Amino acid sequence: MTTRGARLFSLVLNRLGPGWLPFADAASATLPLGRLLRLSLFQFSVGMALVLLNGTLNRVMIVELSVPAWLVATMVSVPLLIAPLRALIGHRSDSYRSVLGWRRVPFLGLGTMLQYAGLGMMPFALLVLSEAGESTAVVYALSGLAFLLVGSGLHITQTAGLALATDLASEASRPRVVAFLYVMLLLGMVLSALAFGSALADFSQLRLIQVIQSAAVVTLVLNVVALWKQEVRRPELTAPDRPRRPFREAWGELVADRTARRLLLALGLGTAAFSMQDILLEPYGGEVLALNVGQTTLLTALLAGGSLLAFLIASKRLSQGEDPHRLAAFGAVLGVFAFALVVFSGPLAMPGLFRLGTVLIGVGGGFFAIGTLTAAMALAEHSDSGLALGAWGAVQATAMGLAVGAGGALRDGFASLAEAGALGPALTEPAVGYSIVYHLEIALLFAALAAIGPLVRHARGGTPSGTRLGLAEFPG
Repeated sequence: MTTRGARLFSLVLNRLGPGWLPFADAASATLPLGRLLRLSLFQFSVGMALVLLNGTLNRVMIVELSVPAWLVATMVSVPLLIAPLRALIGHRSDSYRSVLGWRRVPFLGLGTMLQYAGLGMMPFALLVLSEAGESTAVVYALSGLAFLLVGSGLHITQTAGLALATDLASEASRPRVVAFLYVMLLLGMVLSALAFGSALADFSQLRLIQVIQSAAVVTLVLNVVALWKQEVRRPELTAPDRPRRPFREAWGELVADRTARRLLLALGLGTAAFSMQDILLEPYGGEVLALNVGQTTLLTALLAGGSLLAFLIASKRLSQGEDPHRLAAFGAVLGVFAFALVVFSGPLAMPGLFRLGTVLIGVGGGFFAIGTLTAAMALAEHSDSGLALGAWGAVQATAMGLAVGAGGALRDGFASLAEAGALGPALTEPAVGYSIVYHLEIALLFAALAAIGPLVRHARGGTPSGTRLGLAEFPG
């Protein structure tokens, strides 16, 4: 019965066209679907590490282990120290010298081992940290080292993995391949969050050790399976006597291009603008508009729904030749109106206006992300793929991380000033801190528009023929 059912299922799949099979058209002769699915496992492991660092361990360290919140924030921000180096990592993988003929595999292996080592020592370092006294410089250093190893590993793995996928995919299928990898990143984050939450429901120190070290083993297994027999050996590209351009020269060539320079600047400003609200929307709804937990939780779904709507519209527009810079600029303009709606929803006490603003933030952010990513992928056609994708990842990750931290700090700081009456009698409401951050986001969006504006062409035809956007373009 099992064999008959499998044959029937296989027959149904074979009769379905590519339009009914998500990402079936991402495969190509050089990267078949099975091989692509296996390669995408490295993104799953990166998503798992991100959830562990930015979600699960936050709660565990603060609530169960009673670690001070400032120390938790410091530990979680340590991996951001590596994000600006992603361009260098990508360049080194482009010009790596090896008698084995591999350029990406050594970096994937290095990133995997760094993640494994960091996750292996992390639970013990955290347990000692939670019971240490005031003079614990060594313990702080060891805990920070664990986070640094995991952060370094995931940045190296993701940069080299995306470059390898770009190398293997055909030019026509490359955008959909990169997008599919981002979907696997999101899938890894969702499934890992559910697994970690279930495993740590009955918390104990032994269970914490088991969960984190199990994540280390799973990371090792997934990444080994992902990279196994993926990269073709090409000794002519990695010969020790082959000339290698210095990073400064390669980077200088990339940013010397006016389009690349403006695009990366706009990317950083726009990403920061759309990211500052990540940890503020739900508290704003609860504190200012008195929404309950269920209603504020729905905001995440509204935000994601707006982003998905933006993807569907942008996919069609880009396939029709829409200029990606114009699309990104439209997303920034939409974001300005979206944040304005959120600001006005508080004084007007209109939760419906707040929800509409939340949806439009998702739509605007989706347009901006899809437009800039599509434009940035063209940089790889004029530069080494590792350097171009590394530059994209460096700017996006750094801007996002700094913006989230700055948004929370600015909200707390101005809220304290308002509560003390330092901002004047008219600015003492709980919404003041949030409103200032939202206004700053609007200012950043105007700055992003100023940066990307000159790149917007009045003529159509921004997306190269055959480069059709797929769900994979939606960044995680």
